[in-house]
Amino acid sequence: MPSNRKLGKTTDIRLAMLKTLTTDLILHGKIETTEARAKEVKAIADSIISLAIKEKDNFENVDVKVVKAKLDSKGNKVTELVKSKNGKEYLKVVKEETTEKRQKDMPTRLNARRKMMRKLNKVKDENGKNIDLTAKLFNEIAPKYEGRVGGYTRILKLGQRRGDAAEVVILQLV
Repeated sequence: MPSNRKLGKTTDIRLAMLKTLTTDLILHGKIETTEARAKEVKAIADSIISLAIKEKDNFENVDVKVVKAKLDSKGNKVTELVKSKNGKEYLKVVKEETTEKRQKDMPTRLNARRKMMRKLNKVKDENGKNIDLTAKLFNEIAPKYEGRVGGYTRILKLGQRRGDAAEVVILQLV
């Protein structure tokens, strides 16, 4: 019966570590870690990528009504003076309604997205904005490996680490 490596950690610490390593692999394309950890992360990453390949085109484009504040030439919100029922005046932001084309996930793709989010951490860039790793998987990584059947990652051995003599490897996307 197949089982996961314990890696000398308790369950919650091990799962958090594997989640972080998988996130770094998807975000940067390669990571340097020990061989045992790399083998565990390889299985997780390959399953996520195969899920992304399977569901990458499973969406439909829909028109969505969007209400936004009207902006002037400087990018500031346009306001107008309005009188309330009790006679007081206040500034009200002028709104404009538009329609936009957006992608709507089909149920199986939505389920796949949720499975990926369970295996990956939320990541922010240097400006503090969120990076959507599931979108990266669907839009960048899945088309790259579309014709391939398995084997999306590679382990390159570097040798033993000085200090504890652990086998160090580079795990990278092929």
